[in-house]
Formats: sequence, C-alpha cells, structure tokens
Amino acid sequence: MSRVSAAQGNVKRLKALALGLAIAGFGAMASANAAPGPLQEAINHGKHMFIHDTFGGDGATCETCHRAAGMGPTIVHGHRFPSLANAAAIFPRYNPRAHKVITLEDQIRGCIARGLKGKPPAPGSMAMSSMVAYLTSLSQGKPIDMGGKPK
Repeated sequence: MSRVSAAQGNVKRLKALALGLAIAGFGAMASANAAPGPLQEAINHGKHMFIHDTFGGDGATCETCHRAAGMGPTIVHGHRFPSLANAAAIFPRYNPRAHKVITLEDQIRGCIARGLKGKPPAPGSMAMSSMVAYLTSLSQGKPIDMGGKPK
C-alpha cells in the first residue's frame, strides 16, 4: 500500500469518526436542550414571563432591554444591554454597586425592581425558579466563568 492510499484511508476513517462524534454530540445536545416534563415547563414559563410580564411595573418587560428573548445585545435609548446567553455561567459575581457577591436570582430581582420598577417574584417561588430556569437554559453548554462579563 502506498503512502498516499494509506493517508487517504486515514482521512476517511477520521472523517467517519468525526461524523459519528458529531451525530452523538448532536443527540446529547438535543436531549439536553429538550428538557422533558416539569423542567421544560419551568423554562417555557420563565421565557413567557421574560417576554410578556411587567411584574406590575411601568409597562416594560425584560425583553424591552434584553431583546430576542435575551439572546442578543441591544441598545435602548443609548444604553447598551448585554446578551444573556451566558448569564447563568457568570454568577455568582461581585456587584460593585451593592458591594457584595450576588447570585443570578439577586440579579433578576434587582433588574425587575430597578429596571422595570416592578415587584420581583419572591425568592424560591415557582415564578423565580422559572425565571432562573429560563436564563440558565440560555447558558446551556457555555463554560463557567464566575465573575465574568455578559456576552
């Protein structure tokens, strides 16, 4: 067997292996993103709240500032709002304004209270768990970067 044909055989085997790994990875990713039952229901409820709920505030929703259901950075009235695609991966983090380490739940409560001028869901409530589940679903597969910056 010549070096060329041996190399071609190796390339074919590597392509087949890569395709197999890609298919296996896609299956794992698809099953992780399609969380069954109560978890998916919480994610769906959190997304619905994110897009539609004003939390009794001034009429704005989370999506007013974090467009595309939180997936895209936006500029609203000259102020830049980050994508929330890695939100769950960067908490807990230090908040210099609060002078303390905060959790994702703390951040959600603060955004609703200050940004939307609304009443945040109670800590540990089903509504808060749904918001956390939704934002965490956006971070699926992102590397943990506690204290990192939103992307």
